[in-house]
Amino acid sequence: MTPRPAPRIVGREPLPTAVAGAWPRGGEPEIWLLSVSEFTAAMDPGAPGKILDAGERERVAKFVRAEDRERYTAAHMGLRQLLGGYLGLIPADVPFTREACPGCGGPHGRPAVPGTPLHFNMSHAGDLVLFAFAGTPVGADVEKLQPASVVAQVAQSLHPRERAELDALPEADRPAAFARCWTRKEAYLKGIGTGLSQDPAIAYVGTGTEPVPVGPWMMADIAVREAVPGGFGYAAALALLSSSTNA
Repeated sequence: MTPRPAPRIVGREPLPTAVAGAWPRGGEPEIWLLSVSEFTAAMDPGAPGKILDAGERERVAKFVRAEDRERYTAAHMGLRQLLGGYLGLIPADVPFTREACPGCGGPHGRPAVPGTPLHFNMSHAGDLVLFAFAGTPVGADVEKLQPASVVAQVAQSLHPRERAELDALPEADRPAAFARCWTRKEAYLKGIGTGLSQDPAIAYVGTGTEPVPVGPWMMADIAVREAVPGGFGYAAALALLSSSTNA
């Protein structure tokens, strides 16, 4: 896995081609980025009613704010289009399920499509949606950079070594370092299927420019800033289970 994988952009590049039997390229993940504003502006207004399933449409209808409806719709439309490309399916026909949570056994673990060799994960923040696809379990996270006051508050939930690293930095450098750390941590927790139900202080992923692996999970920061206009205000990361380790 490259240190800073460059994402492909939904709507600007051709959709992926179908995966036949196994994930190609030795398990190397593929990363996609979607701009909600661009995707929404180009979308056929009738498309969500044809592609999203009943549960997704019900969820959209419950959002009070228009920006939340647009973000959810764009994210799930984009995910269905990408999965449809990888799996050779019509986007509306992609069947979603949830794996069992490794913590409690409930049906709210990693998202999955039954009977396929493909693992995937999705994250959204602000105007961006991040997708990761791989042949082994994968987690992804994108976050907007936060002001120093928010960093100081949330940093208390980090691993003790990560808190010490942040405290040693000049205040102006802490938001970027915190964002690197938090996106890696959330990507890992989403990858293992627990999300933030597991204490984020347990796993150490580091705040520096080089991600720290967690056991068999490899980490990589994603080059979001270089990918889209406005990307300088975001950080992103993915976590990938080594192909030599069983999921």
